[in-house]
Amino acid sequence: MNLNFLSMLFNIQENTSILLEGNSSVIETEQISMWQLIWGYDSISGEYSMTSLIVMSLLFIFSFTAIYVFIERLMTIQKALKGKKDFMQKINDFVLEGNLNGAKEHCKSSHNPIARMIEKGLQRVGKPMKDITTSIENIGKLEISKLERRLSMLATISGVAPMLGFLGTVLGMVKVFQNMSKEKTFEIASLSGGIMEAMITTVGGLIVGIVAYVAYNYLVSKVDKVIHNMEGASIEFIDILEAPGK
Repeated sequence: MNLNFLSMLFNIQENTSILLEGNSSVIETEQISMWQLIWGYDSISGEYSMTSLIVMSLLFIFSFTAIYVFIERLMTIQKALKGKKDFMQKINDFVLEGNLNGAKEHCKSSHNPIARMIEKGLQRVGKPMKDITTSIENIGKLEISKLERRLSMLATISGVAPMLGFLGTVLGMVKVFQNMSKEKTFEIASLSGGIMEAMITTVGGLIVGIVAYVAYNYLVSKVDKVIHNMEGASIEFIDILEAPGK
């Protein structure tokens, strides 16, 4: 009975020491700053993971690129949407007066896709209506391509960033299991720390991908609005030219 009691005490002391060691490992892990965690700092080895450094560096580059493209495209598209509300009315007045030069000058003073499209149509006045319509459509396509410039970069980032983050996680997990095969003793602290280091790249990739995806769809909706305005202006311009007495 005494021997059993002593062995039970010994087991309790041993389990307590294991728990204390585990808690100390957790405390050491919690002391890692968020910045170190992002860049894949390993508290056990005291070094940064090369895989995490490369993946997170690429994700930061993607994020800055996405922010730059979004701001630059948004300013361009917003400028295209700021056409004067009475623009087509003034064009109509100039055409009714027979003052085509005045209409062209008004288009040049209005720096937006609709004005450039209508100006091209005014330069074709006197030619068959089919030629005028074709020239307007061609300028419209060029203006749309200018508005959609670099939007493909946002679409690419929104798709590549999550996959890149997942790749970093897979490579990190491979490293974790490789270290486990080399160790003689199993420590849950080292395993959890390695998994946390590997998963942070997936989190980063998802954040960058979601932001880029939302930004891309927002800009596409803005471009669609510009296209709608351009189509309406072109139809109105053709109606002006085809009105009786023109």
